[in-house]
Amino acid sequence: MRVLAIGGSGFIGTYAVAELARQGCEVAVFGRSQKPVGAAQLLIGDRKQLRDHRAAIEQFAPEVVIDMIASSGAQARDLVEVVRGIARRTIVLSSVDVYRACSVLHRLEPGPLEPLPLTERSALRTHPETYPPQQVAALQHVFGWLDAGYDKIAVERVVAEIDATVLRLPMVYGPGDPLRRLQPVVKRIDDGRRALVFGESLAAWRGARSYVENVARAITLAATSDAAAGRTYNVAERDTPSELEWARYAAARMPWDGELAVLADDQVPAYLRQPGNAAQHWVSDSTRIRDELGYVEAIDRDEALDRTIAWERAAPAATFSPYVFDYAAEDAALAGR
Repeated sequence: MRVLAIGGSGFIGTYAVAELARQGCEVAVFGRSQKPVGAAQLLIGDRKQLRDHRAAIEQFAPEVVIDMIASSGAQARDLVEVVRGIARRTIVLSSVDVYRACSVLHRLEPGPLEPLPLTERSALRTHPETYPPQQVAALQHVFGWLDAGYDKIAVERVVAEIDATVLRLPMVYGPGDPLRRLQPVVKRIDDGRRALVFGESLAAWRGARSYVENVARAITLAATSDAAAGRTYNVAERDTPSELEWARYAAARMPWDGELAVLADDQVPAYLRQPGNAAQHWVSDSTRIRDELGYVEAIDRDEALDRTIAWERAAPAATFSPYVFDYAAEDAALAGR
């Protein structure tokens, strides 16, 4: 099978390309990077000018196109116009942020909490803004392909015209994670902190996660199974630990016998609290992809954490970090309990 991966040189894409190759697919990667991605053919171009590259894509003649980075309705429209008449099937990566629960968490939408777990039939956002503006700006700093009009709901609606498969991803962690989701735990332990401090709202909050190699497996199953055409799937681990439990899992994989300290929100610095309406969790149900496509995780959590921790420790210190490490403020919070 010939597969085109748009944005296949990124964090998730590189793992997906490798998994597709292991399954015997012939893969081409479309994007701006000229860095080799395994044995994949490179089609150099800007996702924001995708229509300009239709001839090159048609020449490769993919049976399946996977768009890793479509981030707006306009980008999805470009995708549809380019792949229509070329590819037999299309897979698009979306996000759990399409659900109304996202707007409730960020206080962008009024009303009651959204019932859990979130299934593919759960209510979607009605508010056009996915995240507060400052958060979108921060994400654009990390992901250069992100449109200012970021909205995965618009993406999903447009690609429905071609019966695309939609994968709604959770928080994805692993080696190469540009958001460095394990850094708050790993860095503090490596810096010799004897206590990791959490505000009670952050400690209790639960958000779905998946390890990047397991996400690559889900993408490959969707690409190689005709039964996935026109279907939408949540991808997530079966259980959803709280932030405190997640930190405990990670700390257990490191030589550390310190304390996980949970304090009242008004006792900790603001960056140690869960912002927004912390009562709204993001617990995602992945039963459908498991039942219909036979998805199971190839890498268990312990191994996933070990690999991610090793990468985090080796990652350059200058790499972008979205986190705050004010140890004086954390010590003051501990002293005041």
